[in-house]
Amino acid sequence: MPNLSKYMQLALKVDPEGLDLTEKVVFINRVAKVVKGGRRFNFTAVVVVGDGRGHVGIGMGKAHEVPEAIRKGASVAKRSLIRVPMDGSTVPHPIRSRFAASDILIKPAPPGTGLVAGGSARIVLEMAGVHDVTAKSLGSSNPVNLVKATMKALSELREVKRKQNGQAVAVAAAVTGDESG
Repeated sequence: MPNLSKYMQLALKVDPEGLDLTEKVVFINRVAKVVKGGRRFNFTAVVVVGDGRGHVGIGMGKAHEVPEAIRKGASVAKRSLIRVPMDGSTVPHPIRSRFAASDILIKPAPPGTGLVAGGSARIVLEMAGVHDVTAKSLGSSNPVNLVKATMKALSELREVKRKQNGQAVAVAAAVTGDESG
């Protein structure tokens, strides 16, 4: 399975110290290994942590017991925290991202629209503190890959600078002076 960290090198990593983080379990999977004496069970937990104010992280923990898997997942999620650029209560621009077979489209929405997203993408956006957005899962609905695709999309978002006439210009274009994009 592809590693998400190599795709998220552009994002700003955040130190979890001083943040009021809450954690939410997205998915728990039980897997069985057949051994001579019967079946041996292990658990995998996908956990999302966030402060609801633009910081979010995901993690996956594996253990013999569910609480231990959740604890490990939360620990990994706190180490993978990123800052999500926001334009008020929504994302600054539409973005489409793919991870493995999961594809997600996230579009900004006017204030009051609410969070229109399904499944595990909704949990990630909720924990990031995005309140007005529409999102659509276009590929596989596998919770693990959908969480990673959503996280990849959020890490690829860029700040938007507004000109005096209200027209949006991406920060990268504003730095280079190219205002055509």
